[in-house]
Amino acid sequence: MDSALFLNQLFNGFSLASLYLLASLGLALSFGIMRVINMAHGEMLMLGGYLAWLTLMVVPGGAGILLALPVAFLGAAAMGGLVQSTVIRRLSSRPLDTLLATWGVSLILQQAARDLFGAIGVEVRAPEWLNSSFELAGVTIPSARLFIIGMAFLVLAGLALVLLKTRIGLLTRAVNQDRMMASATGIDVKRVDFLVFCLGSGIAGLAGVMLALLGPVTPNVGQSYIIPAFLVVVMGGLGSIVGTTAAALILGVFSALAQIYVDVSVAQMLMLVFVILFIQIRPQGVVAVKSRQLDA
Repeated sequence: MDSALFLNQLFNGFSLASLYLLASLGLALSFGIMRVINMAHGEMLMLGGYLAWLTLMVVPGGAGILLALPVAFLGAAAMGGLVQSTVIRRLSSRPLDTLLATWGVSLILQQAARDLFGAIGVEVRAPEWLNSSFELAGVTIPSARLFIIGMAFLVLAGLALVLLKTRIGLLTRAVNQDRMMASATGIDVKRVDFLVFCLGSGIAGLAGVMLALLGPVTPNVGQSYIIPAFLVVVMGGLGSIVGTTAAALILGVFSALAQIYVDVSVAQMLMLVFVILFIQIRPQGVVAVKSRQLDA
């Protein structure tokens, strides 16, 4: 194997892992707290991409992409809060109904995007400093992918600070460990659900901005990443942020290296087989989650 090709694919694997991480963190948060599967999570990525496009239409250039980040975060968080308060909160005790309802929300949001922006998709014009690339030890490093990796690290660090150093983080960890006991001690569990769901949706919006830097934003763009995101959450250990991070890194590198030998669709199939085999060997995932809710 050509060493330059291997190193390039390895770097692409880290870049892909960053996208998987941003796409799956929200799912890990919502499942860890509410034990619900949100099928409309991919549409939060789509919304973030379209908000980035709209922002850059108003404020082009480097300032525009930096402004697009908070706009996409807040917009996706607001949409996530709307979905949580109108659909998920009412059906949270019925997992199958929640699954079907959020799938319906996904279809509605996709059709709304087609009506508003068209089915072909829109292209985000990244600033010049994100269109360049440089070589390091024979590896071609695009600035856009380096930016995506850096953003994933920042989001992960920010999320860790929120969970470990803030009051809402303390309440989140309490609800994750034992929902009933947290409620009995006076914690407003529904408020925690709402805030965590908004946070997870906002992170997905940031992932949508990153996707917009790599290709056109279409109504179906979120669907391309929702299945890998679910695989990352399952493999990482349901509700574990550390496990989700490790699983995103493993699957991102695995998929990129597999594409040296096979095409993208076969690499996706091999990734699914890999996750199935991994779960057979280690059913609890990369990191075993200690929670009374999972024991109930």
